Amino acid sequence: MASQPALTEWNSDLLDCFENASTCCYGFWCCPCLACTVAGRYGENRCLPLCDIISPALCVICEIPLIVPPAVLSLRASMRGRYNIKGSLCKDIIASCFCMWCSWCQMHRELKYRHQPPTVINVVNQTVITQPPPVVVMNPNPAPPPYYVSQK
Repeated sequence: MASQPALTEWNSDLLDCFENASTCCYGFWCCPCLACTVAGRYGENRCLPLCDIISPALCVICEIPLIVPPAVLSLRASMRGRYNIKGSLCKDIIASCFCMWCSWCQMHRELKYRHQPPTVINVVNQTVITQPPPVVVMNPNPAPPPYYVSQK
């Protein structure tokens, strides 16, 4: 039975907006742009967050109650699963409903943290000496095969 990897915490808290000023300023001035960037960096369609913007209007028109923004919730739950982050679906729903843009900012900071450039390690090449295979010389005048005489 394979052991599961240890669960980790989010790299930053939900309300750590001033920890990374570039994310917060970006999210403050253009929240939909930040959300679309997060979706794209995560590998999803960049237009996915538009569901959170358009779906409330459609639900009002169709008289369907919508409480949870679907894109931020699904992306947040998926990110927790992929990176083995502690939490629960209930906490994801609360963060998505009451702090949707803070949740997008937190996911943006998490992706920046997870996709840091890798550390480069230089490996010194070692010289390996191999001997060539032995040379096989074929006899240019092979002896004729012996003749057999049968006796009856």
